[in-house]
Amino acid sequence: MEINLEKLEVIHNAEKFRFETWIDSQLSKLDYLLDEDTIVMTHVGVYPEHRGQGVAGKLVEIALNYAEENSLRVVPMCPYVAAYIRRHPQYIDLTKQKASE
Repeated sequence: MEINLEKLEVIHNAEKFRFETWIDSQLSKLDYLLDEDTIVMTHVGVYPEHRGQGVAGKLVEIALNYAEENSLRVVPMCPYVAAYIRRHPQYIDLTKQKASE
């Protein structure tokens, strides 16, 4: 099954501290912890049948854009999130401490 990332709906489920998408009733998600002005991205999990099609990258992109829009500092505990930021350096400033900290 080919996934159209342009039409993939990613929902911010703040109650469960995750960004999620459902494909064929299967959950893929990015879990996080929130501490004041810091978002700690702890895990990205993509349902096995949907791996390798950009779903994880889409989840991370949406989460990083959310962090940017809300002036949150990102702590990428998940190795996938850290690798994504290395490959997309426009997000690197989100990982830096603010002068007031």
